[in-house]
Amino acid sequence: MHREPYRPDSAILNVSADSDIIRRSIDIPSAFAELFERHAKVIGAFAARRIGRDAAQDIVSETFLVAFRRRRDFDTSWESARPWLLGIASRLIGKHRGKEAAQWRAFEASAGGAVTTSDGAIDDVATRTDAAAALQQLAPRIAALAARDRDTLLLYAWGDLTYEQVADAQGIPVGTVRSRLNRVRRKLSAGDTGPASTWMNEEEADGRLGSRA
Repeated sequence: MHREPYRPDSAILNVSADSDIIRRSIDIPSAFAELFERHAKVIGAFAARRIGRDAAQDIVSETFLVAFRRRRDFDTSWESARPWLLGIASRLIGKHRGKEAAQWRAFEASAGGAVTTSDGAIDDVATRTDAAAALQQLAPRIAALAARDRDTLLLYAWGDLTYEQVADAQGIPVGTVRSRLNRVRRKLSAGDTGPASTWMNEEEADGRLGSRA
């Protein structure tokens, strides 16, 4: 039997965008499972940093349940569903402010030390340790931010979204995202020239906080 030769480029072209998956899931609901496979880890990591690992799994499950129910509302002009999913997760996290407050207290109380990457390898130990110590110092200020400002900051810094994606996730204008982040930077860096600014500098160096827009 004749077989067509394998062409890597054709395989790449067959990879669907998130928007394609969501469109397909309207008629074939089981197709939505691929979206979970793609983004569950990112949503779980974001939730775990904000409210702890124990509650994070519930947020992941709720996020994808809400997303599935609202999949017809997804703006398919966006290829990636990650901002949309993180926006849903952020709103669900908002119902757990007590757990989030406890998480920020834990950040504040935690000792510095080696910070590991997601695969468990030690990653730039000295720099990461300084960033962890800075986050420990910044924790009370971040916790004291208005909820909407904190959500915007963390979608940007920990969700790894652009200004435009944060705006889409929160359903607000890009200009509002800019003004909120500028306000947050002033509040977090006020009077600090030492360790408290290290976390922000480290996030910017990693491409998570800074001038991506």
